[in-house]
Amino acid sequence: MDLMSYIDKGGIIVYILIILNVIGFTIILWKFFTLPRKNAMINKIKNKVTVNSSILSQIEYEVKKLESGLTIIKNIATIAPLLGLLGTVIGVYKSFEAITQNGLGDPTIFSNGISIALITTIAGLIVAIPHQIAYNHFISMIDGIELKAKKELVGQD
Repeated sequence: MDLMSYIDKGGIIVYILIILNVIGFTIILWKFFTLPRKNAMINKIKNKVTVNSSILSQIEYEVKKLESGLTIIKNIATIAPLLGLLGTVIGVYKSFEAITQNGLGDPTIFSNGISIALITTIAGLIVAIPHQIAYNHFISMIDGIELKAKKELVGQD
C-alpha cells in the first residue's frame, strides 16, 4: 500500500492533519531562519529604546514579537493527537457498525474500521511530535534571547 492509499483510507481527518502540518512547518521554517540571530535582536532592542520608554518594556515588546506564530505551532501540537484520536473513535465506530449490520462472520469487515483508526492515530502523532519539539526549541531560544538582552542592556541575571 502506498502513501496516497493510506491518506485516502484515513479520510478527511488525515487531510486536515496534512493542512495543519503544512501551516505549522511553514511557521517552523520561518522561525528557524529568523530566530538564530540573537545579536541582531539585541541590537534591534538597543536601537528602539528611547528616553520615553523603559528598557524592560522594550525587551518585553520585542520578545512578544519573536513569539508570534508560536501559538499556532503549539496549537497544532495539541490538536493533532486529538484529531488522531477522533479518527480512532470514528474507525472503531465504523467497525462496530459493520459488525452490527453484517455479523461477525467476515473479519475483514471489522478490520477496515480498525485500519482507519490506526492510520489517523499515526497521522496525528506524526504531525504533533515535530511541532511540539519545534515549539519547545523556539521557546528555549527566545528565553535565551530575553536573558541575554536583560543581561546586556539592564545588567540583570
